Amino acid sequence: MPELTPDALRAAVARIAPSRVPALTQHLFEATTNAQQTQSLAPLRAFVHSWAVFVAIERHPARAARLRELEGLVDAGEGDLRAPMAEIRAIRETAEAEAGL
Repeated sequence: MPELTPDALRAAVARIAPSRVPALTQHLFEATTNAQQTQSLAPLRAFVHSWAVFVAIERHPARAARLRELEGLVDAGEGDLRAPMAEIRAIRETAEAEAGL
């Protein structure tokens, strides 16, 4: 896992999911603007949390593929969604732990 700084997260995203760098850059701009406007670090903390979890998931291709599969099942909204939602939650909790969040 990279350090939990915007620059380190940007570098990690550029390596594992280069197509997502513009989204990260936009999110960082919005978080910085919101932090300045509210005089709070909460928007920057949310940015770091979001992208650290993303990196923790995406650095394991099988985990990332499974998450996308589960999200597709939930998006379809058919059948009992408790098991897929629980697995999504478990994947995200594992990623948070790996990121040290």
